[in-house]
Amino acid sequence: MKDGTKTQLLGCDQSELDELVVQTGQPEYRGRQLFEAIYRQRLGTVDEISTLPGDLKRAFADRGVEVGFPKVVNKFASTDGTVRYLIGFDDGASVETVWMPEGDGGETGDGSEAGDESQPSGHAWSRATICVSSQVGCAVDCQFCLTAALGVKRNLQPGEIVGQICAVLKDQGVKPPQERVNIVFMGMGEPFLNYDAFIKATRLAAQGVGIPEARMTVSTAGIVPRIYQFGQESIRPKLAISLNASNDELRTLLMPINRKWNLERLMHAAREFPLRPREKLTFEYVLLNGVNDSAENAREVAGLIRGMQAKVNLIALNPGPGIDFETPDTCRVQEFQRILLKATIPAFIRRPRGRDIFAACGQLKRTVELTTIRQGAPSVGG
Repeated sequence: MKDGTKTQLLGCDQSELDELVVQTGQPEYRGRQLFEAIYRQRLGTVDEISTLPGDLKRAFADRGVEVGFPKVVNKFASTDGTVRYLIGFDDGASVETVWMPEGDGGETGDGSEAGDESQPSGHAWSRATICVSSQVGCAVDCQFCLTAALGVKRNLQPGEIVGQICAVLKDQGVKPPQERVNIVFMGMGEPFLNYDAFIKATRLAAQGVGIPEARMTVSTAGIVPRIYQFGQESIRPKLAISLNASNDELRTLLMPINRKWNLERLMHAAREFPLRPREKLTFEYVLLNGVNDSAENAREVAGLIRGMQAKVNLIALNPGPGIDFETPDTCRVQEFQRILLKATIPAFIRRPRGRDIFAACGQLKRTVELTTIRQGAPSVGG
């Protein structure tokens, strides 16, 4: 990755690193050493990579080659163990990344995902999830999401996407694949509007960092052409579709992107998506009090999904300043779930994580802009 006069190694794949070292007169295997040091060991400077000879380090210094990890500008800890990171890049842009011990909120309903693999030793949690951003801001403009208020500033580069994962793992002292970590590309931005960079980052996370593709999930608001393309990728996370409405009129109100790719086109793409053995599609549904959470809405959702290898994650709205919707009562959420279950559709209620520090789903809006709004949440970094 080029950054002004600098060349950043983070974001380069194995073949690109091989080519770079050969250009300096070094044998190709030095590229493999670089790949291991950057992604698996997460060493922050070229000088820290003890396997490299001094003449290669000097050549890198002369050419302005650096590793290029992003910086942890600030972080905030929730009472439930969630940590919200402000990750900064060299151009001054920043995004938010969230660390969630014991996963991304768990599920209540007909079972929980938590604890299905007993790892890792030495930690109080059996698994953890990192929620990763793909853009600075977001262009999709969902009406119930704080990130939408930012608009989109720019796309992230592959190194800036996988760099969030590396920065959080290093800060938390966690080393996959020995320790179980899941990745969800559900932070700031629409990953399918930054498709090539997102795909490269997932490959780097799988082949470099050591996180299996089966432990990654990407959420899209419904970029239909990219859903078809995504289904053909050789390495790909699981797919989640942000549904949030049961009919076109309502979805267009809540998610203006529905004007371009309506429910008929979206559901057709979902039904044609090539699933791997035992894989299910996930539909995410944010419940807004008195808007999309009625029994009739639940029955319409059941009609949309019936017959698919799919499950529904129900998310009661996570409130925030400037959001003109309310969180429904628990009884309304449970009734919505009951109707889906009666229609033989697996439905789970997601437990909110990090609401007190604006780290929950739909709340990410850059820590620097929210510190004046939220008072009293414990800072764990500076």
